[in-house]
Amino acid sequence: MRGSEHDESFVQFVRESGPQLYRVAYLLTGQTAAAEDLYQTALTRSYTAWRRVREADAYWYVRRVLVNLHTDWWRAPRNRREWPVSALPERVAPDDPATAVAHRDQVSRALQALTRRERAVIVLRYFGDLSEHDIAQELGVSVGTVKSTAARALAKLRLSPDLTEPSQEEMTRRA
Repeated sequence: MRGSEHDESFVQFVRESGPQLYRVAYLLTGQTAAAEDLYQTALTRSYTAWRRVREADAYWYVRRVLVNLHTDWWRAPRNRREWPVSALPERVAPDDPATAVAHRDQVSRALQALTRRERAVIVLRYFGDLSEHDIAQELGVSVGTVKSTAARALAKLRLSPDLTEPSQEEMTRRA
């Protein structure tokens, strides 16, 4: 592939797959600025290797770069944090658009309370619709690690104060 074909191929790929990759970056980071940085860094790294990337595998290659960059940041000891959480009841999707936006914000905050690995597993499993085996390959860990990480993350999400319904007592106090 010549230089101009290489550039055109990459630009076309970004036009088609960029929004979905950005959503993955946002779900992993939970912050617009951090997602933009992660997304741009992943695209920059992918561009340098673009000649070696097969067209059929391009999305998976760039997403893997994205997840690896996110994981590398997570591995740095200074970036690890734990957040206390409480119980989570199951909820039905809201009909009101304002409620939907508020719920999306609550889910984003709850995801941010997870460790980077937990968040990556949940995002890849439920947003990316990957199997445990595929997640294990993408993150470079065993299937058992994916299962235990998902179980821990889901337990934390169930206890997240951002995702719990207010008690009757809290509703009375607010009124």
